[in-house]
Amino acid sequence: MTDDRKTHLDPLAVTLLVGCAFVWGLGQVAAKVGLSAYPPMLQGGVRSLGAVALLMLWARWRGVPLFKADGTAGGGLLAGTLFAAEFGCIFGGLQYTSASRMAVFIYLAPFIVALGMPFVSRNEKLHPAQMVGLGVAFVGVVWAFAEGFTAPAVGPQQWIGDALGLLAALLWGLTTLTLRATRLSTAAPEKTLFYQLGVSGLALTAAGLLGGEVWPASVSFWPLAALVFQIVVLSFASYLVWFWLIRHYPATRISSFTLLTPMFGLLAGVLLLGEALTTRLAVALLAVCVGIWLVNRPVARP
Repeated sequence: MTDDRKTHLDPLAVTLLVGCAFVWGLGQVAAKVGLSAYPPMLQGGVRSLGAVALLMLWARWRGVPLFKADGTAGGGLLAGTLFAAEFGCIFGGLQYTSASRMAVFIYLAPFIVALGMPFVSRNEKLHPAQMVGLGVAFVGVVWAFAEGFTAPAVGPQQWIGDALGLLAALLWGLTTLTLRATRLSTAAPEKTLFYQLGVSGLALTAAGLLGGEVWPASVSFWPLAALVFQIVVLSFASYLVWFWLIRHYPATRISSFTLLTPMFGLLAGVLLLGEALTTRLAVALLAVCVGIWLVNRPVARP
């Protein structure tokens, strides 16, 4: 069997990476548009359940076993629970803050991974430049978060949405660490995604029903289009593309492209939803991008 893993990023990889970042940046905008018609927890649940149905069809066509016992159940259920909590925070937080602010705050997740990875793999210790990157991003985000108390652009409860965005970043980082620290690290990408979508779909739907949420009888075009986009393009297609890229290209070079996502998210919120672009949020975005670059920058080894 030949090894098809590449040592550099070719034009196909760059195109797919920029496309993924663009889609993920639009994700918060699509969720915000969906909230104009759908209740938050049920929207998140339906999004995951719709994507998991597509994933099952894909796995059947590709011959990937999703229900075979392979020792991944424990890690899969944990990852799925964290994934559900993350998106519960995102959909709940978008009721109080803007999509552009949410896009910046949740991309603290790479720093959670950088801090926790040495506990998972002793070979992945933080270098001085990475610690500087963590500090730069932390200072920028704290400065932007304080805006929710002093001059909120969205409303007096903006800080609640911002806080839920930060909590979502923590949960996302913990999910990634779970994928690396458990048997899921050797599982097929389709099965890893199946756990996350399946558990989150059931958990968020149950939370919505128990919380008294009601699915609307009819909706207008844009909320429906936003939901379809989240199911087909975001939760199903982009995640599968991302897993394929991780399998075939260097992870360190791929990860640096994540800094494009909060940039796309911020621009999408401002241009498509007319959200306010404050100086503090722009500085926080710059700090997060610089931090992500420093954390993922190749380090020269002796």
